[in-house]
Amino acid sequence: MKVRHNKKFVFGVITSFSAVSSAFGQGQQSDYPNIIIIMADQLRADLMKREGYPLNTMPFADELAKKGTWFDKAYTAAPASGPARVSMLTGRFPSATHVRSNHNIRDAFYTKDLFDVAKEQGYITALIGKNHSHLSADRVDYWSPYDHNGQSTKNKSEIGKEFDKYLGTLDMYANMEPSPYGVEGQLPYRMVDDASKWIDSVSTKPFLMWFSIAEPHNPYQTCEPYYSMFPPGILPEMGSSAKDLKTKGEEYELLAEMMEQGHVGYQKNLQQLRSIYHGMMRMIDDQLKRFVEELKKKGIYDNTIILFIADHGDYVGEYGLMKKGVGLDDAIARIPMQWTGPGIKGSANAHDAHVSIIDIFPTICEIIGADIPVGVQGRSLWPLLQGKEYPKKEFESIMVQDGYGGMYYTKADGADYKEEGAVGKKGLFFDELNTWTQSGTMRILRKDKWKLVYDMDGNGQLYNMKDDPSELNNLFLNNTYSAVKNEMIENLLRWDIATQDPLPIPRHRYRFKRNKHNYLFTK
Repeated sequence: MKVRHNKKFVFGVITSFSAVSSAFGQGQQSDYPNIIIIMADQLRADLMKREGYPLNTMPFADELAKKGTWFDKAYTAAPASGPARVSMLTGRFPSATHVRSNHNIRDAFYTKDLFDVAKEQGYITALIGKNHSHLSADRVDYWSPYDHNGQSTKNKSEIGKEFDKYLGTLDMYANMEPSPYGVEGQLPYRMVDDASKWIDSVSTKPFLMWFSIAEPHNPYQTCEPYYSMFPPGILPEMGSSAKDLKTKGEEYELLAEMMEQGHVGYQKNLQQLRSIYHGMMRMIDDQLKRFVEELKKKGIYDNTIILFIADHGDYVGEYGLMKKGVGLDDAIARIPMQWTGPGIKGSANAHDAHVSIIDIFPTICEIIGADIPVGVQGRSLWPLLQGKEYPKKEFESIMVQDGYGGMYYTKADGADYKEEGAVGKKGLFFDELNTWTQSGTMRILRKDKWKLVYDMDGNGQLYNMKDDPSELNNLFLNNTYSAVKNEMIENLLRWDIATQDPLPIPRHRYRFKRNKHNYLFTK
């Protein structure tokens, strides 16, 4: 067994298991389904109507979810693109991958990832869209990258060239007017065309596609009719505002200060930014519908598993903020997750399990008949997706991580945001993932209606998410809730111990025992 940045490791005997699913037959690899992972970047889960949101932002995604299994307690591994995406592909938390920031992606530590296993199982592979992970072009059969500044290949259409030039003028912020060139210039539209053409070229082998949309991440922009679809006047009020920054703490205040410096007039434009974000969601939804219709026309929809997910969320006005940056609030830590396709049970209601982005890789391993690689910390959701019995205790809680380590940087350390690179010297650029916002180490534990936030200094927060979804009333020091607090701390400790990285496993004699679904808390 190999470890990516040290291929000389040789490990001892492990318990091997194969997870071939009866839903697709036994033996021939052509019996297995195509897998399409559609990932949105920075999509806030609770802004969808099926979650109870009053506006119909993603009607097709909602409809598709109910044809399969969807989760309203799904969480990222960390609310930052690089760490989250590496965790999805490896099935490992950032503490194990070593990718705890967007600047450590090349340090990814694992044995095999999703694309390795798919290749071994005879799958043809493709990346269409945003990468921002350790994956590289030489490991994929078809490589067609699109990022926040457009398509990164030379064979663009004329409208693509012009639209990408326009994107470059936004400096990763926003356009407060409708975008030019219509929907045909928008990246998700072009990606659907790209994916459709590639699928036509695929042989009889099954394929794995990561269709990775770089939106509704900033730069916030969209064309008509989406720009005018959700005007500021109809947007629901958030459960919090900039008035709550002091309650949330110094890191949040620093983030707001930097954001105002980097984006001149930011607070004045906040409601318009929210409006554009909602329009971007609908534009993405229409392209999701268009993509699925293409799959149906090609006759492959019925043998294709579609996973729709996001890497993390966006504040979208919570605490007077946009983007992400600090903390582990549900606005940025909770993500949509829905599975549809052969063998997956449909339901109008959300599944009640707590699941993670790290559960995706082992689930796909089981679907395509592959062993779950050693070192994977996620659990297979395949029994849950089929509507089979599963151990409730295994999925009664979930953990999320944040921070690149060290001590917190505070106001007392000085605040030269421009020198550090967090704020552009022209007053237009702002990187919310910076020294001040990402320092330290933090964990959350979500269980039932409760949420525990705990950091390396022993600072604790406890929230009743049913009564306080914006996480403003910290009950950690309230003696009334001491029993709940102790139970949550105990559960977080258990998660932390259970996910200590097993790599490298003992080289000789010891047998490494695992549950066949890679469950952590179930024998």
